[in-house]
Amino acid sequence: MAVNNPYAAYQQNSVTTKSPGELTLMLYNGCIKFINQAKLAIEDENIEKRNESIQKAQKIVQEFMVTLNMDIAVSENLLAIYDYVNRRLMEANINNDPVILDEAEGMMTELRDTWKTVIHTQRQKQFGAGNHA
Repeated sequence: MAVNNPYAAYQQNSVTTKSPGELTLMLYNGCIKFINQAKLAIEDENIEKRNESIQKAQKIVQEFMVTLNMDIAVSENLLAIYDYVNRRLMEANINNDPVILDEAEGMMTELRDTWKTVIHTQRQKQFGAGNHA
């Protein structure tokens, strides 16, 4: 089968070769991107784009919620945070409120940055263990 769009093929391969941790990081980044798009849409008074962007961010947050492993203690805390962010995104959409979006973006950015640290630490443990001189 011939690939019509080499960039699309590259995008697909870059996703399918990512670790679960890297995919989670991509989802956090996507959520933050959609929140920022919603804020721009509010500035541009584009209700349709705002709604679409917020709903995309919500879908990512909801995906985080349903995929939590509730056997892990921290999952209850994460579920509460994700639920709060999801409700705030709804409120931002209903009220056309960029301040609420700033709050949601801040929370998702903090979670993303924490996740980055976890990935970095795991890589150091995995690849750094055999590099002792």
